[in-house]
Amino acid sequence: MRAVLVANPKGGCGKTTVSTNISAGLAYSGHKVLLLDLDRQRSACTWTSIRPGYLPPVHTFQLNDSDDQPPKGEWLVIDSPAGIQGKTLAHGLKLADSVIVPVQPSLFDMSATAEFLDGLLRLKEVRKSRARVGIVGVRVDPRTKAASTLSAFLAQFDLPVLGCLRDSQVYPNAAFNGLSVFDLPPSSSERDVTTWQPILDWITASS
Repeated sequence: MRAVLVANPKGGCGKTTVSTNISAGLAYSGHKVLLLDLDRQRSACTWTSIRPGYLPPVHTFQLNDSDDQPPKGEWLVIDSPAGIQGKTLAHGLKLADSVIVPVQPSLFDMSATAEFLDGLLRLKEVRKSRARVGIVGVRVDPRTKAASTLSAFLAQFDLPVLGCLRDSQVYPNAAFNGLSVFDLPPSSSERDVTTWQPILDWITASS
């Protein structure tokens, strides 16, 4: 089973939005998807619990002391908690083929992300190319100075910027109903689905 870890120590940076939409996108491609929610708030679990049954399913599970291995599936998406570090990060990296780091165009988010990436790139799994790292901008309005600042910030890292999710109510409105952008009518989601395609292509590409 292949796995993708969505991680950034900064709370509220869009990890669950990215995790749930990756899960749905993979499910729409016909894959059996498991979503591991490590966040104490269990937002991803809430999303799957209200996800309509007629849509491509995303299954959740929880790790416990007696069973630290996920059930069988094709893809595992790991929604990590805020402040991820140490053993939790190390365990996630051992499972993951890819790491997605979401970042918003704000001073606090970029500062926390810079520190996280500096440490992440030093870890053995990343240094030895066992886990690839990609960046996704979240809540980005390309017309703003903040977006330009984010672009300049990301350019300093030798990492692929997979895409930037627009600052839109499409994402929170969909989440309220257990949906992703892939579940919405094309008239309201075509632009967003197009943004997501290169992200999914990178995740599913062979290492």
